[in-house]
Amino acid sequence: MFEARLSQGALLKKLLEAIKELVTDANFDCNETGIALQAMDNSHVALVSLLLRSEGFHPYRCDRGFSLGVNLNSLSKILKCAGNDDIITLKADDNSADSLSLCFESPSNERVSEYELKLMDIDQEHLSIPETDYEATIVMSSVEFQRICRDLMVISESVSIDVAKDAIVFSAEGEMGTGSVKLKQNPSVDKPEEQELPYPIKLCLVFQKICLCWWNTRWMMPAILGFILHQKLVRNKMNEIRIFIYKFV
Repeated sequence: MFEARLSQGALLKKLLEAIKELVTDANFDCNETGIALQAMDNSHVALVSLLLRSEGFHPYRCDRGFSLGVNLNSLSKILKCAGNDDIITLKADDNSADSLSLCFESPSNERVSEYELKLMDIDQEHLSIPETDYEATIVMSSVEFQRICRDLMVISESVSIDVAKDAIVFSAEGEMGTGSVKLKQNPSVDKPEEQELPYPIKLCLVFQKICLCWWNTRWMMPAILGFILHQKLVRNKMNEIRIFIYKFV
Protein backbone atom coordinates (compact mmCIF):
# COMPACT_ATOMS: atom_id res chain seq x y z
CA MET A 1 0.00 0.00 0.00
CA PHE A 2 1.19 3.48 -0.90
CA GLU A 3 -0.28 6.66 0.59
CA ALA A 4 1.14 10.19 0.76
CA ARG A 5 -0.83 13.13 2.15
CA LEU A 6 0.45 16.64 1.45
CA SER A 7 -1.00 19.65 3.27
CA GLN A 8 0.69 22.16 0.94
CA GLY A 9 -0.95 21.12 -2.31
CA ALA A 10 0.11 24.27 -4.15
CA LEU A 11 3.76 23.17 -3.99
CA LEU A 12 3.10 19.94 -5.87
CA LYS A 13 1.00 21.79 -8.46
CA LYS A 14 3.76 24.31 -9.18
CA LEU A 15 6.49 21.67 -9.40
CA LEU A 16 4.56 19.53 -11.88
CA GLU A 17 3.53 22.55 -13.94
CA ALA A 18 7.20 23.44 -14.42
CA ILE A 19 8.69 19.96 -14.84
CA LYS A 20 6.17 18.89 -17.50
CA GLU A 21 7.72 21.46 -19.85
CA LEU A 22 10.94 19.43 -19.77
CA VAL A 23 9.72 15.86 -19.30
CA THR A 24 6.62 14.22 -20.79
CA ASP A 25 6.60 10.75 -19.21
CA ALA A 26 8.48 9.65 -16.11
CA ASN A 27 8.55 7.14 -13.29
CA PHE A 28 7.92 8.24 -9.72
CA ASP A 29 10.05 5.83 -7.66
CA CYS A 30 8.44 5.36 -4.25
CA ASN A 31 10.05 3.82 -1.17
CA GLU A 32 10.13 4.36 2.58
CA THR A 33 12.32 7.47 2.28
CA GLY A 34 10.09 9.38 -0.16
CA ILE A 35 9.18 9.89 -3.81
CA ALA A 36 11.89 10.40 -6.43
CA LEU A 37 11.83 11.27 -10.11
CA GLN A 38 14.73 11.27 -12.52
CA ALA A 39 14.41 11.87 -16.26
CA MET A 40 16.08 13.53 -19.24
CA ASP A 41 14.31 16.12 -21.35
CA ASN A 42 13.51 15.28 -24.98
CA SER A 43 16.55 17.19 -26.27
CA HIS A 44 18.87 15.36 -23.82
CA VAL A 45 20.21 18.67 -22.55
CA ALA A 46 18.74 18.68 -19.04
CA LEU A 47 18.53 15.96 -16.40
CA VAL A 48 15.76 16.50 -13.85
CA SER A 49 16.23 14.97 -10.41
CA LEU A 50 13.37 15.50 -7.96
CA LEU A 51 13.15 14.20 -4.39
CA LEU A 52 10.06 14.59 -2.21
CA ARG A 53 11.09 13.32 1.20
CA SER A 54 8.68 11.28 3.30
CA GLU A 55 8.98 13.84 6.14
CA GLY A 56 7.15 16.36 3.96
CA PHE A 57 4.00 14.21 3.96
CA HIS A 58 1.70 13.38 6.86
CA PRO A 59 0.96 10.57 6.86
CA TYR A 60 3.33 8.77 4.50
CA ARG A 61 3.20 5.02 3.89
CA CYS A 62 5.05 2.86 1.40
CA ASP A 63 5.22 -0.83 2.29
CA ARG A 64 7.71 -1.67 -0.46
CA GLY A 65 9.60 0.06 -3.23
CA PHE A 66 7.83 0.38 -6.60
CA SER A 67 7.42 2.79 -9.52
CA LEU A 68 4.48 4.84 -10.80
CA GLY A 69 4.70 5.48 -14.55
CA VAL A 70 2.98 8.82 -15.15
CA ASN A 71 2.27 11.13 -18.05
CA LEU A 72 3.14 14.46 -16.45
CA ASN A 73 0.81 16.49 -18.68
CA SER A 74 -2.15 14.35 -17.60
CA LEU A 75 -1.15 14.53 -13.94
CA SER A 76 -0.75 18.29 -14.14
CA LYS A 77 -4.23 18.66 -15.66
CA ILE A 78 -5.76 16.74 -12.75
CA LEU A 79 -3.76 18.72 -10.18
CA LYS A 80 -5.16 21.94 -11.64
CA CYS A 81 -8.54 20.80 -10.30
CA ALA A 82 -7.18 21.16 -6.76
CA GLY A 83 -7.29 24.50 -5.00
CA ASN A 84 -4.03 26.05 -3.85
CA ASP A 85 -5.05 25.50 -0.22
CA ASP A 86 -6.32 21.96 -0.75
CA ILE A 87 -4.81 18.93 0.95
CA ILE A 88 -3.66 16.42 -1.68
CA THR A 89 -3.54 12.68 -0.99
CA LEU A 90 -1.94 10.19 -3.37
CA LYS A 91 -2.78 6.48 -3.14
CA ALA A 92 -1.82 3.35 -5.10
CA ASP A 93 -1.67 -0.40 -4.67
CA ASP A 94 2.02 -1.28 -4.69
CA ASN A 95 1.31 -4.90 -5.68
CA SER A 96 -0.61 -4.27 -8.90
CA ALA A 97 -0.64 -0.53 -9.46
CA ASP A 98 -2.48 0.32 -12.68
CA SER A 99 -3.85 3.66 -11.52
CA LEU A 100 -3.00 6.49 -9.13
CA SER A 101 -5.77 7.80 -6.88
CA LEU A 102 -5.80 11.50 -6.08
CA CYS A 103 -7.97 13.08 -3.41
CA PHE A 104 -8.31 16.86 -2.94
CA GLU A 105 -9.73 18.11 0.36
CA SER A 106 -10.54 21.72 1.15
CA PRO A 107 -9.08 22.99 4.47
CA SER A 108 -12.57 23.06 5.99
CA ASN A 109 -13.26 19.53 4.64
CA GLU A 110 -16.46 20.84 3.05
CA ARG A 111 -15.38 19.74 -0.43
CA VAL A 112 -13.68 16.46 -1.36
CA SER A 113 -12.75 15.61 -4.97
CA GLU A 114 -11.44 12.23 -6.12
CA TYR A 115 -9.70 11.30 -9.37
CA GLU A 116 -8.05 8.22 -10.88
CA LEU A 117 -5.08 8.56 -13.23
CA LYS A 118 -4.16 5.59 -15.41
CA LEU A 119 -0.52 4.62 -15.05
CA MET A 120 1.95 3.78 -17.80
CA ASP A 121 4.61 1.10 -18.21
CA ILE A 122 7.73 3.23 -18.75
CA ASP A 123 11.05 1.56 -19.47
CA GLN A 124 13.41 4.19 -18.12
CA GLU A 125 17.09 3.88 -17.34
CA HIS A 126 18.24 5.34 -14.03
CA LEU A 127 21.17 7.64 -14.75
CA SER A 128 23.99 8.15 -12.31
CA ILE A 129 24.86 11.76 -11.52
CA PRO A 130 28.64 12.19 -11.77
CA GLU A 131 30.66 13.75 -9.01
CA THR A 132 31.81 17.13 -10.26
CA ASP A 133 34.20 19.76 -8.95
CA TYR A 134 32.42 23.01 -9.59
CA GLU A 135 34.32 26.19 -10.31
CA ALA A 136 31.68 28.40 -8.71
CA THR A 137 28.68 28.08 -6.41
CA ILE A 138 26.12 30.89 -6.40
CA VAL A 139 23.30 31.52 -3.94
CA MET A 140 20.79 34.17 -4.97
CA SER A 141 17.21 35.28 -4.48
CA SER A 142 14.79 33.23 -6.56
CA VAL A 143 12.70 36.36 -7.11
CA GLU A 144 15.72 38.15 -8.58
CA PHE A 145 16.54 35.18 -10.79
CA GLN A 146 12.95 35.10 -12.01
CA ARG A 147 13.09 38.78 -12.94
CA ILE A 148 16.38 38.40 -14.83
CA CYS A 149 15.02 35.50 -16.90
CA ARG A 150 11.86 37.42 -17.71
CA ASP A 151 13.78 40.54 -18.78
CA LEU A 152 16.39 38.83 -20.96
CA MET A 153 13.98 36.49 -22.76
CA VAL A 154 12.88 39.43 -24.93
CA ILE A 155 16.41 39.62 -26.37
CA SER A 156 17.49 36.05 -27.07
CA GLU A 157 16.76 32.34 -26.66
CA SER A 158 19.97 31.86 -24.67
CA VAL A 159 21.65 33.67 -21.82
CA SER A 160 25.35 33.82 -20.91
CA ILE A 161 26.30 33.73 -17.24
CA ASP A 162 29.65 35.34 -16.42
CA VAL A 163 30.83 34.69 -12.87
CA ALA A 164 33.70 36.59 -11.27
CA LYS A 165 34.84 37.12 -7.69
CA ASP A 166 32.83 40.26 -7.01
CA ALA A 167 29.94 40.06 -9.49
CA ILE A 168 27.75 37.95 -11.75
CA VAL A 169 26.69 39.16 -15.19
CA PHE A 170 23.72 37.73 -17.09
CA SER A 171 23.78 38.77 -20.76
CA ALA A 172 21.85 38.04 -23.94
CA GLU A 173 22.40 38.92 -27.59
CA GLY A 174 19.87 38.65 -30.40
CA GLU A 175 18.74 40.20 -33.67
CA MET A 176 17.05 43.12 -31.93
CA GLY A 177 20.06 44.00 -29.78
CA THR A 178 21.78 43.08 -26.53
CA GLY A 179 20.98 43.20 -22.82
CA SER A 180 22.77 42.46 -19.57
CA VAL A 181 22.15 42.43 -15.83
CA LYS A 182 25.02 42.76 -13.35
CA LEU A 183 24.71 41.77 -9.69
CA LYS A 184 27.52 43.00 -7.46
CA GLN A 185 26.90 42.31 -3.76
CA ASN A 186 24.29 39.59 -3.88
CA PRO A 187 24.19 36.74 -4.71
CA SER A 188 27.08 35.22 -2.76
CA VAL A 189 29.76 33.39 -4.72
CA ASP A 190 32.09 30.58 -3.58
CA LYS A 191 35.20 29.55 -5.53
CA PRO A 192 35.21 32.73 -7.59
CA GLU A 193 37.29 31.67 -10.57
CA GLU A 194 35.93 33.57 -13.56
CA GLN A 195 33.64 31.48 -15.76
CA GLU A 196 31.35 32.27 -18.68
CA LEU A 197 28.90 29.79 -20.18
CA PRO A 198 25.80 30.05 -22.41
CA TYR A 199 22.55 28.32 -21.44
CA PRO A 200 19.21 27.95 -23.26
CA ILE A 201 16.83 30.51 -21.83
CA LYS A 202 13.94 28.05 -22.24
CA LEU A 203 15.43 26.03 -19.41
CA CYS A 204 15.98 29.17 -17.38
CA LEU A 205 12.30 29.97 -17.80
CA VAL A 206 11.45 26.53 -16.40
CA PHE A 207 13.67 27.42 -13.44
CA GLN A 208 11.74 30.66 -13.18
CA LYS A 209 8.53 28.72 -12.58
CA ILE A 210 10.18 26.41 -10.07
CA CYS A 211 11.61 29.43 -8.27
CA LEU A 212 8.10 30.37 -7.21
CA CYS A 213 8.26 27.42 -4.79
CA TRP A 214 11.45 28.52 -3.03
CA TRP A 215 13.00 31.61 -1.52
CA ASN A 216 16.57 31.04 -2.68
CA THR A 217 18.35 29.20 -5.47
CA ARG A 218 21.77 27.60 -5.43
CA TRP A 219 23.51 26.60 -8.62
CA MET A 220 26.97 25.48 -9.65
CA MET A 221 29.18 25.91 -12.73
CA PRO A 222 30.74 25.10 -15.16
CA ALA A 223 30.88 21.60 -16.69
CA ILE A 224 27.36 20.84 -15.59
CA LEU A 225 25.05 23.43 -14.16
CA GLY A 226 23.46 21.76 -11.15
CA PHE A 227 20.49 23.91 -10.32
CA ILE A 228 19.47 23.14 -6.74
CA LEU A 229 16.58 24.88 -5.07
CA HIS A 230 16.18 24.90 -1.29
CA GLN A 231 13.10 25.87 0.67
CA LYS A 232 14.07 27.97 3.68
CA LEU A 233 10.84 27.40 5.58
CA VAL A 234 11.47 24.79 8.26
CA ARG A 235 7.94 23.40 8.08
CA ASN A 236 8.47 22.31 4.50
CA LYS A 237 10.94 19.43 4.34
CA MET A 238 10.31 18.61 0.67
CA ASN A 239 13.35 20.55 -0.26
CA GLU A 240 15.29 19.30 -3.23
CA ILE A 241 15.04 19.52 -6.97
CA ARG A 242 18.11 19.48 -9.16
CA ILE A 243 18.31 20.16 -12.87
CA PHE A 244 21.64 19.41 -14.49
CA ILE A 245 22.33 21.13 -17.80
CA TYR A 246 25.06 19.77 -20.01
CA LYS A 247 27.18 22.37 -21.77
CA PHE A 248 25.10 24.31 -24.24
CA VAL A 249 27.05 25.71 -27.18
